[in-house]
Amino acid sequence: MKKREREFFHKMLKRQIADLTRKSDIALAGLLDSTIHSADPMDRASEQLERDFALRMLDRDNKLIMKIKKALKKIEDESFGICEVCGEEIDIERLKLRPVTELCIGCKTHQEKLEKLTCE
Repeated sequence: MKKREREFFHKMLKRQIADLTRKSDIALAGLLDSTIHSADPMDRASEQLERDFALRMLDRDNKLIMKIKKALKKIEDESFGICEVCGEEIDIERLKLRPVTELCIGCKTHQEKLEKLTCE
C-alpha cells in the first residue's frame, strides 16, 4: 500500500474514532442523567427497553472503536490492508467500504461459508 493511501485511511479512521467517541460520550451522559420515574409499569418497561437499547449501541460503538484502534496500529506498522489469513493485499475498494476489515474478500467469503455450515 502506498504512503498516500495509508495517510488517507489514517485520517479517515481518526475522524471515525473521534465521531464515535463524541457520540458515545453524549449517549453515556444521557444515560447517566436519566432515571426511570414513571409509576405506570408499561412506561417503566418501555423506558427500560430504551436504556437497554442505548447500552447495546454503546457496546457496539465501543467494539468498533477497538477495531479502529487496531487498524490504526496496523497503519503504523505498515501491515494495514494485508489479509490476516492468506497474506495478500486487501482490495482498496473493500478497505474504503470497511476500513477495519482484516480479511480479503476471498477469505471472508470462505469464512462465512464455514460459519454457515457449522450453524446448520
